[in-house]
Amino acid sequence: MKHRMENEILKAEVLIEAIPYIRTFAGSIVVVKYGGSAMVDEQLKKSVIQDIAMLKYIGLKPVVVHGGGKEITNLLDRLGKKSQFLDGLRVTDAETAQVAEMVLSGSISKSLVSELEQVGISAVGISGKDGRTLLCSKKLDEKGRDLGYVGTVEKVDTSLLETLLSNNFVPVVSPVGSDEEGSTYNINADYAASAVAGSLSAQKLVFLTDVEGILKDKDDPSSIIRTLSTRQAEAYIQDGTINGGMIPKVQCCLDGLAKGVNSVHILDGRVPHAILLEIFTTRGIGTMVTKEEHS
Repeated sequence: MKHRMENEILKAEVLIEAIPYIRTFAGSIVVVKYGGSAMVDEQLKKSVIQDIAMLKYIGLKPVVVHGGGKEITNLLDRLGKKSQFLDGLRVTDAETAQVAEMVLSGSISKSLVSELEQVGISAVGISGKDGRTLLCSKKLDEKGRDLGYVGTVEKVDTSLLETLLSNNFVPVVSPVGSDEEGSTYNINADYAASAVAGSLSAQKLVFLTDVEGILKDKDDPSSIIRTLSTRQAEAYIQDGTINGGMIPKVQCCLDGLAKGVNSVHILDGRVPHAILLEIFTTRGIGTMVTKEEHS
């Protein structure tokens, strides 16, 4: 009986710890870039959906931007179409762009909407083509090579997003956009999330990943950097502390901050309830990147 009472008191203390954060962030926009293991593991998926629902119930305004590269590759394989990559970037011909749109805007988007609705949250799935939300141009790789129908976001029209938010819906955005001529483009979901968050002046942009956060030593999870300023992040990229696949992720963080996001968080989506643990606890669990340095 005593042990059970101690557990209940601990739960109450956790709720009390969250009060100042709830008070601070109520009414603010939080953009969640949803990807990695949390999209394919059913238990983790349930945890993320619950976190997004909790954000909504306690007065924040979540916006979800999702990826789906593995699912696109799987469907292309089933269709007998080989995926082609240049230095890790998918080459997207017209047929691949069509498949990507089917997977992202059809299968994944509607699945996430359905799961949010199951926990009582009103949600709407849109792609960047709806309301011309994501206006794109063709993206070339760093060597100037043509990747096909891969887009870079030139402009975000927030009209549709703001209409949904003001009417109590959670927008679920698939990273598919169009150019001035109406051609369809597949967009890197991280950069789509950064562009959306900046245009909405979001309080927070959260990246769910398959890493603990930004590490000083990539082989030592305990070396996680809890807080990082723009200046420090740029220095770590220069000296090689931040390297490999983490560089574009951090560049997305810096891009979001430059566009007006207050703070950006890189979280381990393999940890159940990572979003709530990061936003509503004093210590957090991932890396928070801000413009200014923290004392």
